[in-house]
Amino acid sequence: MKGNDNVARHMPDRNGGSELHEDAMTGDGRIDFEIIEGLFFAYRDFISDPDAILEKSGFGRAHHRVVHFVNREPGMTVADLLDTLKITKQSLARVLKELIDSGYIQQVAGPEDRRQRKLYPTKAGRELALALAEPQSRRIARAFEEMNANDRRAVIRFLTGMQNAKTE
Repeated sequence: MKGNDNVARHMPDRNGGSELHEDAMTGDGRIDFEIIEGLFFAYRDFISDPDAILEKSGFGRAHHRVVHFVNREPGMTVADLLDTLKITKQSLARVLKELIDSGYIQQVAGPEDRRQRKLYPTKAGRELALALAEPQSRRIARAFEEMNANDRRAVIRFLTGMQNAKTE
């Protein structure tokens, strides 16, 4: 922003006016900003190493998610992947095509229903998935160094609790 550094931009409130707040928002105990910020910063750092690896191939986080889940469940269908990622077919189409064209994933017609598309990692896809997971795994191991098995179970319960309930 050019000009006077003391001038702050702010959005108008509902009544069309505006009010500048110079004190930090605390939430008055209703909002757990410490955990929210911890999650922001942990996620930022957790994905930083894979992001750097993916950038070399012109890939992004969507590619990472697809490679991860196809490697974790070889033979999953496109429909299963769409359900896992909670994205549209259109969103997945470009990413999946790039991974197939680049030789990281193979798409095979289903044995019973030829319209069904099963996804499998190739050797290169398996190697990419491991290269992306290794720095994340090291980061997780480092975080657990001072913790015990009960702490680990508590973290897993916390992460599971943060997820939307599965609807089946």
